Amino acid sequence: MKEKIERLLAEIEELKAQKEQEIEEIRVKLLGKKGSVTQLFDEFRDVLPEQKRELGQVLNKLKVAANQKIEELKSFLEENQQPVESKYDLTKPGDLVELGGRHPISITRDEILSIFNKFGYVLAEGPEIEDDWHVFGALNFPPEHPARDMQDTFFISGGDNPVLLRTHTSSVQVRAMEKMKLPIRIVCPGRVFRNEAISARAHCIFHQVEGLYIDTKVSFADLKQAVLLFVREMFGEDAQIRLRPSYFPFTEPSAEVDVSCNICKGKGCNICKGTGWLEIMGCGMVDPNVLEANGIDSKVYTGFAFGMGIERIAMLKWQVKDLRHYFENDIRFLKEFETVI
Repeated sequence: MKEKIERLLAEIEELKAQKEQEIEEIRVKLLGKKGSVTQLFDEFRDVLPEQKRELGQVLNKLKVAANQKIEELKSFLEENQQPVESKYDLTKPGDLVELGGRHPISITRDEILSIFNKFGYVLAEGPEIEDDWHVFGALNFPPEHPARDMQDTFFISGGDNPVLLRTHTSSVQVRAMEKMKLPIRIVCPGRVFRNEAISARAHCIFHQVEGLYIDTKVSFADLKQAVLLFVREMFGEDAQIRLRPSYFPFTEPSAEVDVSCNICKGKGCNICKGTGWLEIMGCGMVDPNVLEANGIDSKVYTGFAFGMGIERIAMLKWQVKDLRHYFENDIRFLKEFETVI
């Protein structure tokens, strides 16, 4: 047995390998379940007791030598391994990746929300697919009332409480009045849908930001001041507003808000229809019927609401003469807003 061990030690010293697979084959051949070293350990059980000490030392030396040889082969292979040729030419210049930018609607929306956030308004959002109650019923639109004709609507299903694409984000105000504690001071941005002819000044899909403030002793003077502060933050200190009496089912009194046209500087253009003014939002004091329908005591609380189209604000701010550009994904148009912070 001693001769077998010495012969195997000599063989181990001569072992060489060029690949990882060859090293693994050597390990299995020597130290595997049926390997040469493992078999010698099995034979060691039958050795006479007086020979076990001497042979045991030699056998342990053999096992250590086998493990060391395998580690040496691995180290040699790692140090001398040639790099694998890449199928890619790493010397070629990389492809130019163009960075995108925010859409002008997103830019304007964020600016509007930032202004009202400074005034203490918090963000509120709701679903685009709504039921009739939140879009019309809770906002003082009685069933079959002519006031509903003001907003041509995309209905999805009928029934006692039809489902539809919301025509305004006022539905979010209703949900806020149902769930929030008083006082309420919110802004509600979102996409809305109306069955309108597409033109330079109108579209069947557009974006709104609406606001609602309900508290004790809220007056129309508070509403006018809030609108004026917003307009001057948005369009500059020289911007002027005018309020024209109007009608909305959910506010009384109601008004349309015009801002001085900064495209023509009041001289008249196709956007302001030659008037020097551009309508940007509607507003008014929340109708007591709306407060009561949403569980708020109209004898204690009052409030005001306002709503504006983001496309119209962006049109005036960036002097865009056709709001259809916002939906056409024309790269030439969108690139003009890449540098806007």
